[in-house]
Amino acid sequence: MLKKLKNNLNTHIASQPSWVFILFASLAAFFTYSCMYAFRKPFAVGTFNGYTVLGVQYKIWMITAQVVGYTTSKFIGIRFIAEMTRNKRAVSIISLVGMAELALLLVAIVPPPFNFVFMFFNGLPLGLIWGLVFAYLEGREFTEILGAILCASFILASGFVKSVGEYVMLHLHINEYTMPFITGILFIIPLMIFVFLLDATPDPTSRDEQLRTRRAPMDKNQRKLFVREFLPGIILLIITYTFLTIFRELRDNFANEIWTSLGLGKDPAIFTLSELPVAVFSLAFLGLVAFIKHNFKAFNLILYIIVLGFILTMSASVLFSMHRLNGVVWMITMGVGLYIGYVPFNAFLYERLISSFRFTSNIGFIMYLSDAFGYLGSILVVLIKNFYSPSISWVKFFTHCAIWVSIAGVLFMISSVIYFNKKYISTTNTKQKTDEFAGTFPQPVLTSDARITVYQ
Repeated sequence: MLKKLKNNLNTHIASQPSWVFILFASLAAFFTYSCMYAFRKPFAVGTFNGYTVLGVQYKIWMITAQVVGYTTSKFIGIRFIAEMTRNKRAVSIISLVGMAELALLLVAIVPPPFNFVFMFFNGLPLGLIWGLVFAYLEGREFTEILGAILCASFILASGFVKSVGEYVMLHLHINEYTMPFITGILFIIPLMIFVFLLDATPDPTSRDEQLRTRRAPMDKNQRKLFVREFLPGIILLIITYTFLTIFRELRDNFANEIWTSLGLGKDPAIFTLSELPVAVFSLAFLGLVAFIKHNFKAFNLILYIIVLGFILTMSASVLFSMHRLNGVVWMITMGVGLYIGYVPFNAFLYERLISSFRFTSNIGFIMYLSDAFGYLGSILVVLIKNFYSPSISWVKFFTHCAIWVSIAGVLFMISSVIYFNKKYISTTNTKQKTDEFAGTFPQPVLTSDARITVYQ
């Protein structure tokens, strides 16, 4: 019965105008991924004071264990997501989130300081969810709009589920070890509903494939070919994304400590309210890229937008350190700068890279390659802070990180602009010469092979 309902819904949405599809698919993806956050982020509002392990704060161990699991899943996802077929996505999402909730139950049952190890098994399955969700949206004429709405969940859902977690502790009188499990229970039924709707999303049309290149699972040889073709550029982008991930994880996981230092840590609503302007400004700004049809022009613009995000983050941090900005404005402005840089990697940048060079592949592979190193870097920074500068406040540490990460990010992004422009000119000229030799004009050619066939 459910299968018949899903097929009918799929057929109905496919027959509707584009705006209906955009609304349906983007909201289904947004709420699916937002529900996932309820199983990942609520624990971050806890302080977990009273315990240390090897001289390290217990919350550091909780966060590190989860991030190590999340990072491990990103390495697994390089192959798992790249090879995933559509018919297994929905079941995989439900199963993986169920595993994460079981781990939270063990965190609640097993007493500290032994329960932090189960946070590893909470992060391990959740790191695969993004690739499964985004696979429904990539390779479409309106992928940027769909992706922008999905990425709003990075910003809004994280703050919202923290507010829910804080509410559970303050008003339901649940302790901070049991709170993450209870918060997850509240989102189980909504998750199942939205996964069902997401799985009813129609496949890309022939027009989508013509505009954005066909997306398909990638085997080992295809993945190697992709990396070999763009290796210098991939290295530059992954390093930049690592900086952004480190910065985002610090802001996200230690938001409670930062807001407490600013005198606002006891207000549950601050986690949500502070992220609303971040979502509105950053995603409205980035959504405009969807209206640029020429793929490489859009790709170049995205690179410059990321540079702008770094500059905004650095400027806000310098002004805050000089006492020219108050804490709330600083956190919001940095959030806008951060997500102007971070979101494009998750929805825009790799989409237009694949489309510009007409490489039959999927975003999941390159995204998980980037995520793997990004989260690995965030683990190292948290440990460095705890062991080498434990006396520095989180606000001061966060400010310094923002400034230096931004400087490095600008340099690497400018290098990326230079590399990809040279690459594009070189490959386009090669293609034109080949066509001239054959006595033909360049025409778009779609192929199932993972190789470059045409350049726009």
